[in-house]
Amino acid sequence: MSSTTATIQDSNALISQLGLADSVVDADAVTESVRKCAANNVVLPTFAQLANPALIAADVAKGVDKNAPDARNLFRVHWFNDMQGNRVSVPDHVVLPKSLTGIDSPIVVMFGDRFPMITAHKVLAAYSCLVPRVITGQFNPTTQRAVWPSTGNYARGGVAISRITGARGVAVLPAGMSQERFDWLDKWTSDPSDIIRTPGTESNVKEIYDACNEMKRDPQNFIFNQFCEFGNYLGHFEVTGQALASVYQHVAKSMNNPNLRLAAFTSATGSAGTIGAGDRLKEMFGTKIVAVEALECPTMLENGFGEHNIQGIGDKHIPLIHNVMNTDVIAAVSDRATDELDVLFNTQAGCDYLVNRKHVPKEIVDTLQHFGFSAICNVIAAIKTAKLLGLGADDVLITIATDGADLYPSERVKTMARRFNDKFGEVEAAEIFAEHLGTVTTESMIDCTEQDRNRIFNLGYYTWVEQQGTPLSVFEARRSQTFWRNLRRYVPVWDSLIDEFNSRVAKAK
Repeated sequence: MSSTTATIQDSNALISQLGLADSVVDADAVTESVRKCAANNVVLPTFAQLANPALIAADVAKGVDKNAPDARNLFRVHWFNDMQGNRVSVPDHVVLPKSLTGIDSPIVVMFGDRFPMITAHKVLAAYSCLVPRVITGQFNPTTQRAVWPSTGNYARGGVAISRITGARGVAVLPAGMSQERFDWLDKWTSDPSDIIRTPGTESNVKEIYDACNEMKRDPQNFIFNQFCEFGNYLGHFEVTGQALASVYQHVAKSMNNPNLRLAAFTSATGSAGTIGAGDRLKEMFGTKIVAVEALECPTMLENGFGEHNIQGIGDKHIPLIHNVMNTDVIAAVSDRATDELDVLFNTQAGCDYLVNRKHVPKEIVDTLQHFGFSAICNVIAAIKTAKLLGLGADDVLITIATDGADLYPSERVKTMARRFNDKFGEVEAAEIFAEHLGTVTTESMIDCTEQDRNRIFNLGYYTWVEQQGTPLSVFEARRSQTFWRNLRRYVPVWDSLIDEFNSRVAKAK
């Protein structure tokens, strides 16, 4: 094969598998999408607007239920919302005190349950994957179904964005995910066949891939694979990265400490979209990037296997969009800790114990209901990181609550029955606090060397080159930070194409 042929094939792979088109590839498909959006009164926000909602008209979604399938809610697909869907100047967040975390370093948590429709920030990932495909004509909503492989929240976000834009969305997720995810999908899909349950639970990502590869044989099915869609990475780099920076700058100003620094960003890897925000923070503040996974399946830590229940963080593979060579620390967290702290944070006995015995301010305790499983995981990882790196009061750690506790009552019932025999009082609360917050250690962590990063990077070969057919040259190019920096050129290009698309929609109405 000539080098020219290989380059052309790699370019096609970047477009077809990774979503990296910078021009219209199918004008007829774009025309069909324009007609569909005009019929549904859809205007697409740019990435610049989602990163800086001050660029969005203040009244664009006034009076619109933030959880309704209304196209105006696309202009709420950003971090600057409160729980009612009102615009705020700084993303909602909480600064966790030493009385809860046991460390001097402040831990800042930015809330994802303020996002519209699905009360989880994965709707941003779904938007970031779909829109570049629509405006370049790679996806045609009049002839194709949008298939969303996920462990829950991304699939829900995809179904929501699909419905709003007039496409048919299909959710693919493990059968063992929380019942609340399926309850939501039942309401948002019109056909039960649009909810595809794959075997297993959070740990069974390959089974999701297998189902999607089977569906891909039908050209009417378009797979939006968040694990290799670079729109996911770029959406978080651009939008989530700037939101985190604004939160940190707000916190730093309120603390009035000239020695303060943003020391670390902790993020469960999942599809590795969110952790992409760390690349922006590292450039801005020199922040260390901490990749978090489940101890029960320590893929990055030990090339391991197993099963866990920290829903939303995946495992057993290294996502193609994970910038592994820019990752500084690996931390593994037990799902027993996340399950049991979820009970502590969401029962009266647990909250009373935190306020009365540990003297955590009630206003802080009240925010803990906005922590889903992965948020709890991220916080524990932040505590571990502070201890590993010897951080102090001048060192801020920041992380994200992907979703809130309202997505896990069915899982909480299981934990209550399995672990506490449906009895949870002060004694049980004290035990849980002592085990999972009072004695956090630096076990199951790696302060990465170049060799560690290369080992983790190489693990991705088996999934992406051998199983999913990614060209080796494309896979290998990701080892260089130049590859990741060059990706950023797509964002302003996509924004220009969005503006052109919206102009055509306006004329088509």
